Amino acid sequence: MSQDFTDDDLRELLPRLRRFACSLTRNENSADDLVQSCLERALSRRERRGEGDLRAWMFQIMYRRFIDGERRAKRYAGLLSLFSSREEELAPSPEDIALSRAALADFARLQPEQRALLVLVSVEGLSYQEAAATLDIPIGTVMSRLSRARRALRELNEGAPAAPNLRIMK
Repeated sequence: MSQDFTDDDLRELLPRLRRFACSLTRNENSADDLVQSCLERALSRRERRGEGDLRAWMFQIMYRRFIDGERRAKRYAGLLSLFSSREEELAPSPEDIALSRAALADFARLQPEQRALLVLVSVEGLSYQEAAATLDIPIGTVMSRLSRARRALRELNEGAPAAPNLRIMK
């Protein structure tokens, strides 16, 4: 049995979907395209939605659409370079402070899987279980990848590798 959702439910999720899309694509135009693709897929498959959180289901659709797009881009990279110009990154606004620019740059250097997990868990507030279901990976993988992502972000932010967290076992 599926749980139906309304257009208002989707409108309420739009800012979160866009934020997640921006973290995946690192480009506002591509993020808007990804959000649109996600919404189209959700609306066309609304009857297939099972029980559970609408937000997690939408994030799952978006992540899968992003991965599909990345695979497609790699497969057709040669053809795409002939027919399209590279999208320019948007410059930060003048009111952005240097620290936030550096933090965003560090975040952008993380692997896509690490960025996705950090956004889902730390920004969107999904539980580890919901993030695991969204990305279709085991919960243990979520925990280890999240730990590595946080450590990598800390190392990038501090400029030096963080000391390993070792426990002495007797």
